[in-house]
Amino acid sequence: MTKSAKQPFDATAIRDPSHIRLLASPVRQELVDTLASLGGMATVAELSEQLGRPADGLYYHLQLLAEGGLVQEGEGAAGERVFRLAGAAGVPLRLSYDLASDEASAALAAYAKGLAQVAERDFQAALKQRNVEVDGPGRQLWAARNKGWLNQAELAEANALLERLCDLLSRPRDPSRDRPMSLAFVLAPAAVRGRRRAPKGGRG
Repeated sequence: MTKSAKQPFDATAIRDPSHIRLLASPVRQELVDTLASLGGMATVAELSEQLGRPADGLYYHLQLLAEGGLVQEGEGAAGERVFRLAGAAGVPLRLSYDLASDEASAALAAYAKGLAQVAERDFQAALKQRNVEVDGPGRQLWAARNKGWLNQAELAEANALLERLCDLLSRPRDPSRDRPMSLAFVLAPAAVRGRRRAPKGGRG
């Protein structure tokens, strides 16, 4: 494996390990996701309100994201200080998976760890709310892990469903959308130990 060379920022697929490591921080992941959910642009005050965090503490992380090119700092229509998500407005940042690079793999692992921390925090916060729907088509809280065997067509279907979920859960706020939701997932090949047993009762 080789070490990744420094690459320019690409909003459509983040390739540089240093950029991916910026997103390993749970706070910076939340900032980027919240910017996307607000249409790609927000003031620090709006981000502070959405995240329930002091504005002063968010400036540090926003400056790091700006230095890395993941967000852009500017002025709003009224002259207020705003931060814009790099790339198309409201489109979440995506990562490129360069598994041939030790540096990139380590950055991806750090990102996944931070993602799990954010997901756990969201889940624990929801458990304290007494009005969360936990059944039916309006269900708002769900944690699950599944492990199975797929063929190529089924794997393609699973990826299409995940892409659809990413699209749904990345839509910005508007008058018709009044339920803020978060989604985190990890799809990975499962480790196989020993030989796979054929299902009982199958045809010989």
